[in-house]
Amino acid sequence: MAAVRTVRPMDDLTREFLIESQEGLDRMERCLTDLEGRPQDKALLAEIFRAVHTIKGTTGFLGYHRLEKLAHAGENLLGLLRDGKLAADAEIITGLLQLLDGLRSILQSIEQKDSEGAGEDAALIQRLDGLQAPAKKQRAVQVGGGALPEPIHAEDVLNQDAARAPAVPRPLPAAEPEPSAAQAPTRASAAESTLRVDVALLNRMMNLVGELVLTRNQVLQATAADPSMTQLSRRLDMVTADLRESVMKARMQPVSNIFSKMPRMVRDLCQSLGRRARLEMEGQETELDKSLLEAIKDPLTHAVRNALDHGIEPPAVRESSGKDAEGVLRLRACQEGSHVLIEVADDGAGIAVDKVRSKALERGLVTAETVARMSERELLQLIFLPGFSTAAAVTNVSGRGVGMDVVRTNVEKIGGKVEIESRAGKGTTMRLRIPLTLAIIPALIVRSGGQSFALPQGAISELVHVSEDQTATAIEWIDDAPLYRLRGKLLPLVFLDRLLAREDKRAATNERGHFITVLDADGRRYGLVVDSLADPEEIVVKPLSAVLKDIGIFSGATLLGNAELALILDPGAIATRVGVMSRAEDEEAYAAGENEDATGAGRNDYLLVEVAERRAAVPLADVLRIEQLPLSRIEYIGYRPVIHFEGQLLPVEDAGGLLAAAASDAQARMIVVVCRDGHRHVGVAVSHVLDVAAGSALFEAGTQVRTEGVTLLKQSVTGVVSLSAVASLPAAQDEAVKWSAMAEAGV
Repeated sequence: MAAVRTVRPMDDLTREFLIESQEGLDRMERCLTDLEGRPQDKALLAEIFRAVHTIKGTTGFLGYHRLEKLAHAGENLLGLLRDGKLAADAEIITGLLQLLDGLRSILQSIEQKDSEGAGEDAALIQRLDGLQAPAKKQRAVQVGGGALPEPIHAEDVLNQDAARAPAVPRPLPAAEPEPSAAQAPTRASAAESTLRVDVALLNRMMNLVGELVLTRNQVLQATAADPSMTQLSRRLDMVTADLRESVMKARMQPVSNIFSKMPRMVRDLCQSLGRRARLEMEGQETELDKSLLEAIKDPLTHAVRNALDHGIEPPAVRESSGKDAEGVLRLRACQEGSHVLIEVADDGAGIAVDKVRSKALERGLVTAETVARMSERELLQLIFLPGFSTAAAVTNVSGRGVGMDVVRTNVEKIGGKVEIESRAGKGTTMRLRIPLTLAIIPALIVRSGGQSFALPQGAISELVHVSEDQTATAIEWIDDAPLYRLRGKLLPLVFLDRLLAREDKRAATNERGHFITVLDADGRRYGLVVDSLADPEEIVVKPLSAVLKDIGIFSGATLLGNAELALILDPGAIATRVGVMSRAEDEEAYAAGENEDATGAGRNDYLLVEVAERRAAVPLADVLRIEQLPLSRIEYIGYRPVIHFEGQLLPVEDAGGLLAAAASDAQARMIVVVCRDGHRHVGVAVSHVLDVAAGSALFEAGTQVRTEGVTLLKQSVTGVVSLSAVASLPAAQDEAVKWSAMAEAGV
């Protein structure tokens, strides 16, 4: 008696198996009908064999043993027919049709009850084995020294056996009847409820829907002022949105379709490379557009191969460094807004930045001058250059300098981005950011310099309006670089008109209000300043011409509802163009100090400044604002410089002698960092403001006593400005208070 499986909800794999099997049996039935007229047609026999072989090959994996046993008996008979050792006569075709009915009956039971049923197939299997008897007799004769020139027909052998036997040829016992339709739940079969559609047809449908969306947008714009058309335009909007959503869903497939190929590949690579690795997969149900899913197969394969070959160390090496002999390779997929994020992470050796630098120079991919100016993040990007490889020798896995450049090229070709993070001895994480679809995306329409631009909504975190009277004070300038303080954090700003060379005068930007679109692109957060905002629209992405591609900050073009052409901004490319740093870069400096929390040490954010060619750090929490002042604003009380700030005279620390050095230049400007020390305000004169970064406290060796005067900032020991010392300069604070009181009294 065949084992009965417990009832469970049908999973996607079983459903796909049922659909493919039913389609195969439909083809088999048509071929069997044709086979009676063309018994020697090898193409028909091959098609029938493939249908049964596919069912048998999958059933063992799914655990349907009754189905597997029956399909195996049919496959044996079909193999003899395909190889020409039997002729397809009426008796054999009848047996194959009975096989077809038996397979369909079991598949129907699996679909309705999630079990193969309690029926017996012994008689049918015996019948199929009996139909192989002529070929077996032929093989016996050949072994004995004889040979039969023509294939033996099964009915001839059966007739001869029947003539010798006293008993009559009896009808095949019927299989145990399945429950009636009234007893089983009524539902359409998997094959009846699905239809396979060519991808080219889906692409055509998507293009037509895109044109419909453009027309819908134009109709909505044209009828916005006509009350009689309001209801019709809303109906058109709803139907178009539903149609677009339906067509997009028809193109979506789970990433499990490509993840499922990875376990076998990881197993084979581990054996060939002498590695031990455990593959962990997460988020396989995440869906992606079919065309995009196909496009990332190669990049994902290269990323996994690279992680095993260059990332995870051999077991002996891992054990010597205190790691488990078995490495961990993680594949994770998740949806973030209008993008799908796919991560390939390993806990291997990480990427040695020095090795990357030397290899790039050795292969002539970059110049020594360029490398000297590169940050660690920029150096990691060198692995994506064509021809780059750190492999010591060429193998069948790596070393030819192709692979990582394929990853970036293929991902960027479909509008995606590749990010990489690595820590020596800890491992490497590669992230592929893939758009959900290339055809239609939601976007915010912004205007700058009298022209409209589209910003993908997936990259927008929030919108901030800075009114005209707030512009002069809300936007701070540091060496001609604008910043905005958003909830206590300094946000770098990019003026779109200045980026497009439409406006290059800073004064002009302070004469009007602005809208700041806060963007998060590839882990880099900044504000894009535009003149005004329009309504959001669903836009259809059109490719750019080669001329516009060279500009490097646009990802496509679109036609708006008002028939105006708009370029689609690429937030990631803009961040790269202006040099916005990622949050990950700010954390890189602390890879060596991850255990500080366990010893009680904390981290603080600092404003990194330069004072007379020396770096210094100011606690960011104490920074009120950064002023770039003309030298004429600096006043003196005795020998001490002060500035007038919010009704007070603030003492200014000028440790670098910057004020004295600039005294001869009447047009000189000075950067003053205004800080808070308790209830007092002080100023610090600096040459340049360099960056905002996190710093960790240092301890004196052997004593674990915290030294407040220095911090580890971007892997460099940096002095911290003592604000209390500035505020307590001899007589400075008292004199400032006195002069401030006199000024308020009008003296």
